[in-house]
Amino acid sequence: MDFSLSDEQVLLQDSVQRFIQNDYSFALRQKLIASDAGFSQEIWQQFADLGWLALPFAEEWGGIGGSPIDTMILLEAFGRGLVVEPYLATVVLAGKCLEMGGSRIHKESLLADIIAGQCFGALAFVEPQARFNLSDVTTTATASGAGYVLNGFKGVVLGGPAAQFLVVPARTSGAQRDDHGITLFVVDVAKAGVQRRDYTTIDGGRASEFHFEGVSLDAADVLGNVDAGLELLQGVIDYAILAIGAEAVGAMEVAYKSTVEYCKTREQFGQPIGKFQVLQHRMVDMFMEHEQSKSLLYMAAMRLDEGYDQAARKAVSALKVQVGKSGRFVGESAIQLHGGMGMTEEMSIGHYFKRLTTIDTLFGNADFHLRRYSQVQ
Repeated sequence: MDFSLSDEQVLLQDSVQRFIQNDYSFALRQKLIASDAGFSQEIWQQFADLGWLALPFAEEWGGIGGSPIDTMILLEAFGRGLVVEPYLATVVLAGKCLEMGGSRIHKESLLADIIAGQCFGALAFVEPQARFNLSDVTTTATASGAGYVLNGFKGVVLGGPAAQFLVVPARTSGAQRDDHGITLFVVDVAKAGVQRRDYTTIDGGRASEFHFEGVSLDAADVLGNVDAGLELLQGVIDYAILAIGAEAVGAMEVAYKSTVEYCKTREQFGQPIGKFQVLQHRMVDMFMEHEQSKSLLYMAAMRLDEGYDQAARKAVSALKVQVGKSGRFVGESAIQLHGGMGMTEEMSIGHYFKRLTTIDTLFGNADFHLRRYSQVQ
């Protein structure tokens, strides 16, 4: 495999790294997460102007036609800067659902608005009883005339407070845990019967809980094929795992490098603590955990770039297992070596740890994906 980046990918990497270094300081991030929206609409529009919102979508629909490797490059830099704009929710999750399963009308309206920075979406798929099992769905969409009536509950909807529409998996036939019988719907959050409760997540992001009570949907609101939405949903989730895996690798890099620099300045017993051999070993271990995660990230990105198959699924699960294990180790070690200061709001290192902890729980934790890896043939 060739792990080198193309000239265009190097330019993308340089541009997003310059943005993070020059225009997205930690102080700015702190100001954004304390605001009502939790992010900057102006920065989001800047993403659109730079073409980042169009990156993963086909040129046919106004996108740039970027590959999973391009998404990896962008999100790794976002992880270094702890970017709070809802790129994962709107572009990676809701946007890819529209591209992979939406009709021409969906793509020419909602997807085009996402690319232009004029619309926010979210994927509402988490249910309390499911425990990472995407086929465990109790939300129902019952046929009614030419359309459907949606009833149920979805929790931990990332980007929910800003979303103007949701992609909602609902059961249209079969038993609660059947793979067949799940259909994806586009739901306008302004529809009658949609109730939302917003909250702030531990990593400073925004999420919502949604209740659906007798929400009327049209047949045109269906994404993909009726009763066959699980495969589409799984494909989008695996793409999102690559994205957050890249974000975690970027965050781990900053965490271990910041820790190394801190240990050069903090003194105990008249010398920098970085000279103590046992701490040097710990920092080397942090470096190795980051490098192992980065290797699996590249492997997963290249597998997905070759096509979404069983090999790609295994590579994605392997990445999630490694990121979960390494993120916890790097984060906890960084906090320990910083001492009590590490968890103060004023220091960035605690915020990197919180983001890494959140990433571990998204889309299945390390234990879940270890089982999934062993089951994929």
